[in-house]
Amino acid sequence: MNITVVALGKIGLPLAVQFASLGHRVIGADVNQATVDLVNAGQEPFPGEAFLAEKLADVVGRGLLTATTDTAAAVAQSEAVVIVVPLFVDAEGVPDFGWMDAATVEVAKGLKPGTLVSYETTLPVGTTRTRFLPMLQEGSGLASGQDFFLVFSPERVFTGRVFADLRKYPKLVGGVDEESAKRGVAFYESVLEFDERPDLDRPNGVWDLGSSEASELAKLAETTYRDVNIGLANQFARFAADNGIDVYQVIAASNSQPFSHIHMPGIAVGGHCIPIYPRMYLWNDPAATVVRAAREANAAMPSYAVGVLEGAYGDLSGARVAVLGAAYRGGVKETAFSGVFPTVEALRAAGATVLVHDPMYTDDELARFGWDAYHLGEPVDAAIVQADHAEYRTIGAGDLPGVKVLVDGRRVTDPGQFPGVERRVLGTA
Repeated sequence: MNITVVALGKIGLPLAVQFASLGHRVIGADVNQATVDLVNAGQEPFPGEAFLAEKLADVVGRGLLTATTDTAAAVAQSEAVVIVVPLFVDAEGVPDFGWMDAATVEVAKGLKPGTLVSYETTLPVGTTRTRFLPMLQEGSGLASGQDFFLVFSPERVFTGRVFADLRKYPKLVGGVDEESAKRGVAFYESVLEFDERPDLDRPNGVWDLGSSEASELAKLAETTYRDVNIGLANQFARFAADNGIDVYQVIAASNSQPFSHIHMPGIAVGGHCIPIYPRMYLWNDPAATVVRAAREANAAMPSYAVGVLEGAYGDLSGARVAVLGAAYRGGVKETAFSGVFPTVEALRAAGATVLVHDPMYTDDELARFGWDAYHLGEPVDAAIVQADHAEYRTIGAGDLPGVKVLVDGRRVTDPGQFPGVERRVLGTA
């Protein structure tokens, strides 16, 4: 079939490549001309996605994937449209639908009878039906459930391993009506392949959740669960540290029983998903006190880590402190809601001279964030590990000359590599 994927970002482009790899003709629509040009040249516009470079070159070379900035024209040639446009949420959890509304208007202009439209961007519950369905109907003059069909099917993948995750996890689909759901299931069964999952109660594949609202809530629920779980782990970690207990031994012991699944504590919860979707859920359900408390607990961890450093080092005024890791998690060149921002802010508020190191970023890239770059081997008084990059597993005191205190916010460093250095891991005394 002919498929349009709207927005060729870190999720949308791998999706487009996946669909094309199974023989479908895919048009990728994006507002960024540079991205379109790179895709049409068969070149990945961003690094770090496993197998994307070779898969992209293959499907472009075979004429199965092209890119354009004309969304309406692409939609007019397609039987299915998948929308993966970013949705932004402010600090209070209020969504900014600007980009998604603009994309929806363009999709509606090109919509023709018989087309399936699927939103994959995570949305507040009810958005597909109450916001986008009317916009599509008004802009196209077509009737949902009769002339075109509409589903919500959340992306459930991690950047860096999208192709593996597409196979591993069930594809959730919820239609605004029964016929839309049927068509949504049939579409995703034709564009995805699934691994065997004997651990699941039902076969891995495309799962119809019964409504777009149920599918929207499923994505918010699975991500909010993680934030709440990490928030609980961070509460345990702070208590354990205050009482001379190693929280990691406690968590391992607790999780040896099959009903306990406590996550790991850490300096920050970052990325496009876990810090954001709980706030989106709270927008729907402001009375959810558990969710709100967990979000606040996690947001407080960077300041807590700086407090741990102050407790071990003393007055940080004038101290040279290296923050190791700008990315929100190891191995990913992405700073979305990274803990580096509040960590640097708290250190500067304490009077420290702050330097930032990240093996994935150049000095110029770090400077664009307003940071002075740190290079391993330069003198430093203290350091905080913010991201669990693999490179930090092997560093030692010799890489941080003069370091007196190391606060490991990710439990990634080797204690044997820091003789004579006071090393603190969050959650231990």
